[in-house]
Amino acid sequence: MGIGSGLGAQLGWAAESSYGTYVAPSKFPEFTKESLVLRKQTAQSAGIAAGRLLAGASRRVATTRDAGGSIDLEVPNKLFGLILQALMGTTVTPVQQGAGPAYLQTHTLADVAGKSLTIQKGVPLTTGVVTDKTFVGCKVISAEFSCEVGGMLVCTLEIDAKDCDETQTLAVASYPAFSPFHFAQMACKMGSFGTETAQDGIRKVSVKIERPQATDRYYAGANGLKKEPISNELVKISGTIEMDYVDTTIDDLHTSDAGTSFVWEFIGPTIAATFKETIRFTLPVIKFDDAPPQVEGFAVVKPSFNFTGLYDGTNLPKIEYMSTDVTL
Repeated sequence: MGIGSGLGAQLGWAAESSYGTYVAPSKFPEFTKESLVLRKQTAQSAGIAAGRLLAGASRRVATTRDAGGSIDLEVPNKLFGLILQALMGTTVTPVQQGAGPAYLQTHTLADVAGKSLTIQKGVPLTTGVVTDKTFVGCKVISAEFSCEVGGMLVCTLEIDAKDCDETQTLAVASYPAFSPFHFAQMACKMGSFGTETAQDGIRKVSVKIERPQATDRYYAGANGLKKEPISNELVKISGTIEMDYVDTTIDDLHTSDAGTSFVWEFIGPTIAATFKETIRFTLPVIKFDDAPPQVEGFAVVKPSFNFTGLYDGTNLPKIEYMSTDVTL
């Protein structure tokens, strides 16, 4: 019997072979909160019946249904590859580094067609019985990563799903030893692509990657369920850098509207030889939108610069992930 509160909850996911086809979860991340729910659209008959003052229950119908919500979690040093693949779009096979247990995943920006997940959550009743809510056809619509002084690298995922299935068996969760990436492992680099150098004074970074998709593909003959969403707009990459005003590097880039390559990385303990636990975000060109430094009193000046990620004409954004995961 489980614990009758959020302490007894679980979350698991697996890659689907085809959109909306259930696959038993095989990875079980630790998460901080989630809001995945079934969403249904109903229609109520407006027909007039002599003397009837209230709409009839039998004349309400469910016309379409889907699901979705958000998941908040700390980014772990393993088990995160499926999410990165669903976000970035490239089909990835981890590549062994040297002869040891380190494997590198390189997730380069691509179309996300065919990249869907089954995400299952276990929600405890107060009796300790854990109920199953299985979301099929899950597409990652956006992911926002952030880390600040004293904190961990955290991520908020926005999920769109085809349906919620409550007839599946709740998978037995297992949690291998892992740890989250954190501020002490963080570095930010800027400069020409491939030769970026570390920047000083940075206190917080956030990066958001949005994958706009047509999530309203409801057609006749599908029992009110939709087909796989299709990319229908340019990818949007944005972010914020908060820092102490130690130099004018970013300020000058804002003034000139010049671009710079941006690398945001977290380097953890050694896995084997020279290979370390890593997550690295590479944006080949970003441009700063606002705001210049402002003096707001006696304290150290702490500007916050918003930026937009763009295409440099040659190199695509990518996320590299080094772990002991042999497969995604």
